[in-house]
Amino acid sequence: MRAWRSNLELRSIVAGTAAALAIAALLPAMALGAVPSKPSKGPGDSPGTLRQLAGERGCLVDRAKPAGTCGPARAMQGPGPFMGSRAIAVSGDGRNVYVAASKSDAIAVFARDRKTGALTQPEGAAGCVAAKGAGGCGRAIGLDGPNSVALSPDGRFLYASSRAANSVTTFHRDRSTGALQQLPPGSGCIAGVPIPGCAAGRALVAPDVLVVSPDGNNLYAGSFFGNAVAIFQRAKNGVLFQAADSGGCIAEAIAGCAPAVALGAPEGMAISPDGSSVYVAAALSNAVVELVREPATGALAQPAGGSGCIVDAALGGCTVGVQLSGANAVEISPAGRDLYVTSLFSNSITSFSRSAAGLLTQKPGTAACLINLVAVGCSFGRAMTAPEGIAVSPDGSSVYVASFTAGAIDVLDRERESGVVVQKPGAAGCLARRAVPGCTRGRALRGVSSVAVSPDGRNVYATSFASNAVDVFRRSK
Repeated sequence: MRAWRSNLELRSIVAGTAAALAIAALLPAMALGAVPSKPSKGPGDSPGTLRQLAGERGCLVDRAKPAGTCGPARAMQGPGPFMGSRAIAVSGDGRNVYVAASKSDAIAVFARDRKTGALTQPEGAAGCVAAKGAGGCGRAIGLDGPNSVALSPDGRFLYASSRAANSVTTFHRDRSTGALQQLPPGSGCIAGVPIPGCAAGRALVAPDVLVVSPDGNNLYAGSFFGNAVAIFQRAKNGVLFQAADSGGCIAEAIAGCAPAVALGAPEGMAISPDGSSVYVAAALSNAVVELVREPATGALAQPAGGSGCIVDAALGGCTVGVQLSGANAVEISPAGRDLYVTSLFSNSITSFSRSAAGLLTQKPGTAACLINLVAVGCSFGRAMTAPEGIAVSPDGSSVYVASFTAGAIDVLDRERESGVVVQKPGAAGCLARRAVPGCTRGRALRGVSSVAVSPDGRNVYATSFASNAVDVFRRSK
């Protein structure tokens, strides 16, 4: 319990620290006389530029909250909580968008217009699932404070992590309507604490992020307070199974799990396109960790000799990197050659090259990091206070970052051969609330935490925790 309290106390200082940095981040833009720009019509936008859809199509806000110019939605209170950088997912067929709403204890379901990107929410249970079926949603168990969602490669199942319930829940997805239905009790939920109707799981202590392997055989859950990754085998019917031996988890200090270092508070996770490596952003270890995946079983092991982790300060068995304080979210480029990490305390995006064997090296010089305000040794970034979520476009030309305290989405150009990222110049480099000078003005962007790009690359979607909203943007191609 003392360790949990320490983690909570450390986490609680983030908002105050990031808020102070947010004020400082405004100074360069104000000194240059920058002012918020109004969205243009967009025909001349460079590739990757974002424009929020007009009127109610540009944002949907929980109907219990003031909507302003946004449209109404159900089961959308607290989408994308501060602990959670994968709270939104777009289905592979592009038909649906799913949002984890922590305060509603729900997953909101939206139908996506594949031509315009606009979202509509079906009526009744087809539009959401929630604990006890609240708000007319479909009923779910073990869905207490959901913070991350992940879809299976075939699009037939959706998985959600719930920090407060210490659980992973499983839902069947109707691929024609997008509606979700939880699997029966005993197979629709796995929890680290006793919950009626849930199977018992190991190393599930405030699970914060989920990823499914490209072959669909495994699901991995980052356990924030467990300093661990829980490992599940996945059946064709979507049901999850956890091995009873060390193949069921990898952790810093949990009996029966495979051992690892620098796994303090996993908050971000990504798996390579070839399925050979799982990468973890560990917030309290200030680290990005590489885990080698055994394809036959899904078991994970950490390489030795300093290649299994890159940390912000010297740690036995790890390599030292830069600007990884509070490592948060992690994303891999489509070709698998580059990896990007957001870091909460560093207010940075760090860039790594990935070898054919899966080993990481931080990029040299100023290409190693893009940082808000204080850019000594790094490239300079704007509106990047407390960056949470990150996404790379399917064509690999753009990187989008959700900055929680700034209330902004940062727009980065990516050089596909070198993997180097730079922020777009001027107002095109960020979309933000009225309070952030130098950015294109956006709506319902308080507490932006998660961001996702549609498979066709036409749209970007973001969750805004404090606005109780999902935001919709058109992406120039």
